[in-house]
Amino acid sequence: MFLFTAFQTCGNIAQTVITNLNNTDFHGSGYTSMSIIYGVFSASNLISPSVVAIAGPQFSMVISGIFYSLYIAVFIQPTTWAFYTASVFIGIAAAVLWTAQGNCLTINSDENTIGRNSGVFWALLQSSLFFGNLYIYFAWQGKTHISESDRRTVFIALTVISLVGTVLFFLIRKQEDTKAPGEEDSASEILEDSSSAQNKMMRAVAAFKQSIKLSFTKEMMLLSVTTAYTGLVLTFFSGVYGTCIGAVNRFGSEEKSLIGLSGIFIGVGEILGGGIFGLLSKNNRFGRNPVVMLGIVVHFIAFYLIFFNMPNDAPIAPMEGTDDIAYMMPSKEVAIFCSFLLGLGDSCFNTQLLSILGFLYSEDSAPAFAIFKFVQSICAAVAYFYSNYFLLQWQLLIMVVVGFFGTITFFTVEWEAAAALVARGSDYSSI
Repeated sequence: MFLFTAFQTCGNIAQTVITNLNNTDFHGSGYTSMSIIYGVFSASNLISPSVVAIAGPQFSMVISGIFYSLYIAVFIQPTTWAFYTASVFIGIAAAVLWTAQGNCLTINSDENTIGRNSGVFWALLQSSLFFGNLYIYFAWQGKTHISESDRRTVFIALTVISLVGTVLFFLIRKQEDTKAPGEEDSASEILEDSSSAQNKMMRAVAAFKQSIKLSFTKEMMLLSVTTAYTGLVLTFFSGVYGTCIGAVNRFGSEEKSLIGLSGIFIGVGEILGGGIFGLLSKNNRFGRNPVVMLGIVVHFIAFYLIFFNMPNDAPIAPMEGTDDIAYMMPSKEVAIFCSFLLGLGDSCFNTQLLSILGFLYSEDSAPAFAIFKFVQSICAAVAYFYSNYFLLQWQLLIMVVVGFFGTITFFTVEWEAAAALVARGSDYSSI
């Protein structure tokens, strides 16, 4: 929560801040930076299970958190070379961080608690959107230009917050605190403390081979379509949509502060979804499919409203913004409502993906979550790249098509998982 309060707020305002810097010696692009991050992120997921196998999930998360803090600190006094270099390093760190947290989440859960724990994790994680963006909303109220002083104040605060989150990783309990004596699984083998370099290398190679093997299973290939959709949506709500809102001149002097308000309502949607579909999952007798169906319906409504409310050139508008209108006069209320819908729909997909991965691959959690983040991040990288060039309508169309097919493939995997569960005599509601 602390780490991503800093990082997600940074991502939400990066392009707007950079646009206000482009009359200086700095010539970076927030979209390009995010494309680099997610491109490196995707490639690094090939080795992240091996890193976690050697270092363990807790130490992996601590080191990754330090690199997140360094990336945010670059904005205090930005230079182009440092900005893009930090983008590469945070891409590597992100792969290790997400693989480690997925591993940590799974080894502290069983098939009866993975749904609940995924929801708790997701709600806490996405509450980060609320706090940072609340500050942006009040700090940038009435501002049409982000000054150097404004920028430094925000990013010094975000750097400190991210360091607090990094320190908190030290307090996460280790696996030996949660397992009964003598109890073992493949996750415990990954985390086994061994001074032998040869054993560590063997575990690292085994983790890499298992990642390759899992990526070609039928279930993982089907879930990859759903995961690809979450990557496209991640790009849209975390970088593109805030930029669109900040570029609409018809919002008047509130256009910049509305970026923060948008982030808050995305966070409210994420937290609400994580709470309802995670914490209350024990009462869900119908499995994960209804939640995913709700997610795609909510997102399609949001895309429809955004198409009517936002000018087509908003994602690629210059520093002066855009005076164009779409099919209705731009409405602040509709824009913020769509932010809430984007967050709610995203939480529907991600909580259920985390749950089904932890359920299907409880003994291979690190490689499974590495594949999940590999697919998600490479699609996010592609989306950030085309966000530099595509008008809003084409970005929305791509998400609609991928989301439709991703929902169908998720349904297929869930039905097969339910059938297997019933075949061995378990209660379907337990998942």
